[in-house]
Amino acid sequence: MSILTILEFPDKRLRTVASEVEQVDAGIKKLVDDMIETMYSAKGVGLAATQVNVHKRVIVMDVSENKDNPICLINPQIVARDGVEESEEGCLSVPGFFEKVSRAEHIKVKALDRNGDSFELEARDLLAVCIQHEMDHLEGKLFVDYLSPFKRNRIKAKLDKIHRSQGA
Repeated sequence: MSILTILEFPDKRLRTVASEVEQVDAGIKKLVDDMIETMYSAKGVGLAATQVNVHKRVIVMDVSENKDNPICLINPQIVARDGVEESEEGCLSVPGFFEKVSRAEHIKVKALDRNGDSFELEARDLLAVCIQHEMDHLEGKLFVDYLSPFKRNRIKAKLDKIHRSQGA
């Protein structure tokens, strides 16, 4: 497995809409494994392929306390949602910033697993937030897009300054 480079806001590649995975083959399985290792290494709870500059509809997450229950969703689709819940979100692509975002409280998602088998998952709380957050990435959307232009521009300016100081 490999640790992948995570793109950071305002990198334009984060705005790419991901394409469907046609076939879950060895390349997709390796991508899933590398994404899980990258997510754990970065101490995140979720990661979308878009964030590692692979524009396929693949997300991984692990919201378990012991970080021993990774979940992979390939070609995820939300088939039901209800309720509204506001919670504080952060993002590996927007490091160091946390803001409140409103999302559906309960969702039902249909996807393929790491083996290409179809399954459905009902989610609430952090898992529901994480799935919606990562699915946004597949559409080229970031959690900062839910914020006011003032807040989003302030975060962008701070990250631009950090990136310049790092020579990125």
